[in-house]
Amino acid sequence: HKGMRKAGSCLAGLTGVIFIALPGATCFNSSGRLIGNAGFKAPLVRGLRPSALSAAANRGMASGFGLSQMRLNAGNIKVEDILKSPKWPEEFPFKDADFRRQDESDDVVFYESPRLVTHIDDKAIAALTQFYADNIAPGSDILDICSSWISHFPKDFTKTMGRRSGLGMNEFELSKNEQLTDYVVANLNKEPKFPYEDNSFDYVTCVVSVDYLNKPLQVFREVSRVLRPGGKFIISQSNRCFPTKAIQIWLQTNDLEHVFIIGSYFHYSGGFKPAEAIDISPRVSAFLGGADPMFIIQAEKK
Repeated sequence: HKGMRKAGSCLAGLTGVIFIALPGATCFNSSGRLIGNAGFKAPLVRGLRPSALSAAANRGMASGFGLSQMRLNAGNIKVEDILKSPKWPEEFPFKDADFRRQDESDDVVFYESPRLVTHIDDKAIAALTQFYADNIAPGSDILDICSSWISHFPKDFTKTMGRRSGLGMNEFELSKNEQLTDYVVANLNKEPKFPYEDNSFDYVTCVVSVDYLNKPLQVFREVSRVLRPGGKFIISQSNRCFPTKAIQIWLQTNDLEHVFIIGSYFHYSGGFKPAEAIDISPRVSAFLGGADPMFIIQAEKK
């Protein structure tokens, strides 16, 4: 599911064949097993263009600091710059087709089998855990949406934080999450409503999963509703995905454009102050080896 390394997007058919539009991506099959990585090349299918500039970009996001501008200047843009001065179109530029998936079968079926695996590498996990340690205040109540058997919180959060709730698709996975105090099984793509009162949490987190939401604005509005005044929504994103369940616009865009898309969700959902993007990717070199990129996109509730 889930630097600036070469950004990439990937596609995989239900048979497990890999189709990579741009170099640098990693794909998993439906069981969570790694089936491809950076540098693998194969023909594109389903009519996707090699440049992968979406129709959404041409509908308005190309104005100012938009998707097409990022593609043209990718080598000169830092993740932190992407959301500093965006010129948003008056209306949400994405259409229903942008949120379709290759596999439109019930998500409950796809997530029915437990996957007790991690979807980003250890270095990226460590970077995210450290970010949480540095940025979530002690005693906070936290909601982890699209949650699973691990939330990547620091181990001492079980002692230093308040309530730690989880919303996820697989009950067995959630039951194994020792970092949660409670959880609810919920399919946000079918019913984007949270079973919590207004102003219930100080932070909401979402780890490498926003690319699966087919009703993102509704979900972001729910996040705003359950956050307390001044609360923060922290989204972490890498470059991996289950491509058959990722939304179409995600598969047609690269890592920097993904940051811009998430920023647009914050903007058009209406409940947040301007979002910021932070690159917390682990250092990579010939001596340190490679690592998955890790980006934070976050915003405070208005």
